[in-house]
Amino acid sequence: MREHDAWAAGHLLIGVDEAGRGPIAGPVVAAAVVFPPHSAAIPGVRDSKTLSAERRVLLDSDIRAVALAIGIGAASVREVDALNIRRATALAMRRAILRLRTRLPDLSHRILLDGLPMPEVGLPHEALIDGDALCHAIAAAGILAKQVRDRLMTRLHARYPTYAWSGNMGYGTAAHLAALRAHGATPHHRTTFAPVSQLAAVLRAT
Repeated sequence: MREHDAWAAGHLLIGVDEAGRGPIAGPVVAAAVVFPPHSAAIPGVRDSKTLSAERRVLLDSDIRAVALAIGIGAASVREVDALNIRRATALAMRRAILRLRTRLPDLSHRILLDGLPMPEVGLPHEALIDGDALCHAIAAAGILAKQVRDRLMTRLHARYPTYAWSGNMGYGTAAHLAALRAHGATPHHRTTFAPVSQLAAVLRAT
């Protein structure tokens, strides 16, 4: 684990990942996770996309029980549309990291993001491609971020059942796109994302 290198140097390692960059509806959510020095890996923690929903629920509880601290941050649909998805993702990550760091004010730490460096985060960090496969804290952060976002989309589904968000989590599935064409966009759709913006353009032309 990359944590071992940080611990050997006297640092904690904050792993950061996100969920929800690709959907056409809903916010983007990020999580930051730091584990106690020399703690054992939680069995089964890996890339959240490879896990069943039931397994993610169990691991979410395990991570929260073991982690030294966690932070959750989000960027709203309005922020996604105003900033673009990359900058909104960076904003969600920054919020998650800052919330976690309020619980670790005096401890030396390193920040490791999944993917490529994101200067827009505005905090010193390193980045690791395929981090959710190579870093335990990043994989844990990905699970927490997805769980938080999935719960939010399931709650929104109760208000907008036509779009089946409890199943597609805001991604542009065939059923979701059909509902979008039939019923139009909600306040939770990303108006700058192609299927939604194209629909708006068609409606303006009619």
